[in-house]
Amino acid sequence: MQTPFPSIEGRIPFHGYETWYRIVGAGEEPGKLPLLTLHGGPGACHDYLESMEALAATGRRVIFYDQLGCGNSAVPSNPSLWTVSLYVEEVDAVRRALGLERVHLLGQSWGGMLGMEYALTQPAGLASLIIESSPASMPQWVVEANKLRAALPPDVQRTLLAHEADGTTDDPAYEDAMMVFYQRHVCRLPEWPEYVLRSFEKLSENPEVYYTMNGPSEFHVTGTLKTWDITGRLGEIRVPTLVLSGRHDEATPAIHETVHRGIPGSESVYFDESAHMCHAEEPERFRQVVGDFLARVEAH
Repeated sequence: MQTPFPSIEGRIPFHGYETWYRIVGAGEEPGKLPLLTLHGGPGACHDYLESMEALAATGRRVIFYDQLGCGNSAVPSNPSLWTVSLYVEEVDAVRRALGLERVHLLGQSWGGMLGMEYALTQPAGLASLIIESSPASMPQWVVEANKLRAALPPDVQRTLLAHEADGTTDDPAYEDAMMVFYQRHVCRLPEWPEYVLRSFEKLSENPEVYYTMNGPSEFHVTGTLKTWDITGRLGEIRVPTLVLSGRHDEATPAIHETVHRGIPGSESVYFDESAHMCHAEEPERFRQVVGDFLARVEAH
């Protein structure tokens, strides 16, 4: 994706490996703060967030990084590494290495889960939190996903169930059936942007983190996050927070409201034409909504 803003890339030592990052924009205008983004998955990479580079036009740097085990970062094969605590620690490591003393944090999907976990550590210098299409409870996520799945065509449901029962979720037929769900509830654009497809390709090439923490698909959660639930702790998040999701999102309105109502004083915005990627499905409105929120936080 071409950007009119200058950018630099680099690597940060982390746990004996390296975390890759990219900074878009030359610096901050007076009164502005940088924006650090957290990609989803877990186990995806930053590529599908590239439309967020346009937020550099609001007078700030926008920082992307690939979490350890993903994309351009080191990809060791070690399932025991892939924990929430490792990725919370990595956010701090990136901030320290890049000198992000005061920063806004934006997390999408798993990235929003990570952002909430990070905010619960009460880190110094966190100016705000933006949560896009993220649950606070994986049990709730599974309940909601199964409601959406029950509305799929019967033949698609049969295919999904058969392969899950047989343990053949790597079969192309399962992947085809899964795409029916994805096109309804992950990205509703008739043609997915190249940068979104690129993320899916990289995830399919290296699915270890996703399989370890999540499982074979968005609605068949068998990984270590299966029982993850911070609903009861949301009241501890003490920074200005914006909660975003699409009306057709796999992070359903019930999930959205759990997060919004749980975080004191949080703001809530829905994107009526979007599923799980409002930043890519409605990019102009996304940039306006996020830019306005950042400006309000900085004004106070």
